[in-house]
Amino acid sequence: MAKKVLKFGGTSVGSIERIKHIANIIKNENSQNNQIIVVVSAMAGKTNELLDYSKSISDKFDKRELDVLITSGEQVTSALLSGMLIELGVKAKSWMNWQIPILTEGDHGNSRIVNINIQEINNFLSSGGVAVIPGFQGITKNKDITSIGRGGSDATAVAIAKIFNTDCCDIYTDVDGVYTTDPRQYKKAKKIKKIFYDEMLEMASLGSKVMQPTSVQDAKLNKIDIKVKSSFVSKSGTLITGSTKIFSNQIITGISSTKN
Repeated sequence: MAKKVLKFGGTSVGSIERIKHIANIIKNENSQNNQIIVVVSAMAGKTNELLDYSKSISDKFDKRELDVLITSGEQVTSALLSGMLIELGVKAKSWMNWQIPILTEGDHGNSRIVNINIQEINNFLSSGGVAVIPGFQGITKNKDITSIGRGGSDATAVAIAKIFNTDCCDIYTDVDGVYTTDPRQYKKAKKIKKIFYDEMLEMASLGSKVMQPTSVQDAKLNKIDIKVKSSFVSKSGTLITGSTKIFSNQIITGISSTKN
């Protein structure tokens, strides 16, 4: 039995059909007697839609209220996924950030997680339940909801892996791992089986969109191994690790690019 964090990005939960699909992935993991904490993003395009709503009211929309608005996308996904799991016969429950709570510090739109209450969720996991948590958000000591910044669901997953002392942290996305370069631009790009934190941090900082740089940095600081996998195809992914074991003599790990 292992304790796992499974994080699903926006494309993985982009429609009801996609949510049904990942619910079966989670059900399979749970059926193997694993304790599962799921972290979800908003459905693809939802955060931008919510931002557009705020802009239609004001170009200087209040930052506190903006955080309340844009964090609602992940909360919707949490409820839909939990409902789907229950429909499949899985004991599941969604927690909002303030119910746990996930404690944050810092400015609205760019806060950071400082602590998470683990007792209630651990009790639920011990009873065979699957906990579903919205990424990208938390609550301050003054009870204000804050967002962690774009890509913050990855940061939530890494923080949960650290604080709950999980055995692994799997990031599900629309690609089946980290490639030597963008496979959509260059068909001969090859998947990397294992990549070190510093290499991934360099690639993420220079254009690779598989992982957010801050999440990779948090993983490195807390020695959290991350597995990048696809929710669309069943293939082995890429392990992001700090292991010092030399696995090849390659000079170049990968090439990142940005337009212009």
